[in-house]
Amino acid sequence: MLESQVERWIVSRAGEEMPLAIELPSGRRIEMGPDPSVLLRLKSTPAIRTLLHPTLGNLGTAYVEGEIDLEGPIDDIIDVGVRLSRSTGGDDFTKPESGLLARVLSHSRARDKERIAYHYDVSNEFYKLFLDANLVYSCAYFRGEDDTLEQAQLAKLDHILRKVRLEPGDRLLDVGCGWGAMIIRAAQQGAHAVGVTLSQNQHDFAKQRIAALGLSSRCEVRLQDYRDIPEVDTFDKIVSVGMFEHVGLKNLPLYFQQMNALLKDGGAMLMHGITATHPERRQVGRGAGEFIDRYVFPDGELPHVGDVLRTMAEQGLEVVDVESLRRHYAKTLGHWARRLDAHPTEAIEAAGEKRFRIWRVYLAGCGIGFRDNWMNIYQLLACKLGGQGLDPFPMTRDWIYD
Repeated sequence: MLESQVERWIVSRAGEEMPLAIELPSGRRIEMGPDPSVLLRLKSTPAIRTLLHPTLGNLGTAYVEGEIDLEGPIDDIIDVGVRLSRSTGGDDFTKPESGLLARVLSHSRARDKERIAYHYDVSNEFYKLFLDANLVYSCAYFRGEDDTLEQAQLAKLDHILRKVRLEPGDRLLDVGCGWGAMIIRAAQQGAHAVGVTLSQNQHDFAKQRIAALGLSSRCEVRLQDYRDIPEVDTFDKIVSVGMFEHVGLKNLPLYFQQMNALLKDGGAMLMHGITATHPERRQVGRGAGEFIDRYVFPDGELPHVGDVLRTMAEQGLEVVDVESLRRHYAKTLGHWARRLDAHPTEAIEAAGEKRFRIWRVYLAGCGIGFRDNWMNIYQLLACKLGGQGLDPFPMTRDWIYD
């Protein structure tokens, strides 16, 4: 009965030719276009119902939970998913968020640590399968279309350190330092660098790498919440990459207040984070936002860049440069998705099949999201003036690109 509904559903979409073959639970195969590159295998009755009313969220959930299998190049799989979800209606963005109570209860120290552990303390071996050699898990910076991921990630580190005008002897803080690539790069350029993370795996890896490189005298990593960093008026430069999307909307004022307190007068700060495209901070629609919240970034909240700029100003930070890296992140995620897709066996051994399935569709799906402007990502360069004559930047921005 349900299989006949699938057949009628496919016939009704005869004009929407796409590179998709569907295999029914009975084993029958139906193609929706010539030479399909994607195979969607329906393994259960609930999977059939999902296909009859497809959204990005329920297709992703069915795949993660093993009700469907997906074979083919990951870019083609995501493109097919987007086309299927668009054909059944629904907006690119949901209605404004209403979960006030949940947001108030979230982002305590204990809950933030738990959520960070869920995402990052998976397995270093898992992340090594798709990240660059330095394990930089954030948007790269492609100076040329043909740059490798390794070249683009190193260019990103240098781009940020150049923007804050890092000098030998500077004391630099990296809030949310990941596996330590930024603080190591800063220390190699003569700075005294401190990084903080809530991830035990990241902390241990960074500490070992710092020691192996002989940088322990001027490079330190801590397992520490940003709210507990004690060094007031201490740091010449602060960078924070991929962090404020974990802070929570209600904690943004506290976050930037703390950054201001940690900076010396005349200090420079660069924030690099994902932002909502919609001015009302609506989530990505068609169930994609709910999928990410459930499986990828529990409690993650994306502010609009306008909210971030206003909050920074309210906390005494003057923003002097704003740069969107949206297209760079689409390329970065494409590299990650294809690398992970090339190592399914190793990924499953390192993190389990469910985690592999989550990250497989998450990485490629987010790449499409940045490509199509469902989300954005910005670098915001700011300073703490603190008094006359303490502006740390030249009159033009030429220094960024020289």
